[in-house]
Amino acid sequence: MSMDRMDLRSRLTANIAFMFAEMPFIERIPAAAAAGFNFVECHFPYDIPAEKLVSTLDASGVRMTGINTAPGNLERGEWGLAGIRGEEAQFQAHFDKALEYAVALGAGAIHVMAGVVRDPADRSQARRLYVENLRRVAKLADRHGITLLLEPLNTRDKPDYLVSRSDEIVEIITEIAEPNVKLLFDVYHVQIMEGDLTRRIRRHAPFIGHVQLASVPDRWEPDLGEVQLAHVLAVLEDIEYPGLIGLEYKPKGDTVAGLSWIDRIQAAN
Repeated sequence: MSMDRMDLRSRLTANIAFMFAEMPFIERIPAAAAAGFNFVECHFPYDIPAEKLVSTLDASGVRMTGINTAPGNLERGEWGLAGIRGEEAQFQAHFDKALEYAVALGAGAIHVMAGVVRDPADRSQARRLYVENLRRVAKLADRHGITLLLEPLNTRDKPDYLVSRSDEIVEIITEIAEPNVKLLFDVYHVQIMEGDLTRRIRRHAPFIGHVQLASVPDRWEPDLGEVQLAHVLAVLEDIEYPGLIGLEYKPKGDTVAGLSWIDRIQAAN
């Protein structure tokens, strides 16, 4: 694998939860296509009928690569239910809906959100439930060739989220022992919580199912901030990471104007 001038852009998937946010959600799909993307991903597409999304994707010549399970009740501070005791039935309903959408959209991955656990005394039980739920639904997803992604979220952006470190996610994946459960290695979250990106990417390489980029600390275009993007891309090349790279960043200004970072990175290689 080589992330040369042609290859990098072809492997990027635009996260339209954040990108093209100046327009209605459904219009972000053709906007991404017009900006040169072949792939998009998003968080929660459930307000729009799957049939409408499919027709828009087809008309735009774009593929949806991944979605998230629903967050739950945002007014109560929920952010996923996979590890929340007493919400097993609701989690299953959310997962079933996510699987339905992923199959309809042709998305190959679902990020299964763990949930917020505020009482430290509840965290070990929540972790056990997280493993149980994931082991069960992984088999459902595998019937459709869909990968389940587990992502650590930093405690600055999402206090009390059940899992905040990639090292712990890898332990959980090993415990689940289902081949279609993988690590979502988001450079933004991992840098904030753990750092040592080069060695973590190398160590976790067998477990990585998807990569996402954003600058640290501001979550802007990924060539800004404290992370040396060209080096991260070189490490991904060195481990022969075969997948797509999600752009889960909040554009500092206009989305399309900000995409000039891609040309800068490619020109430097």
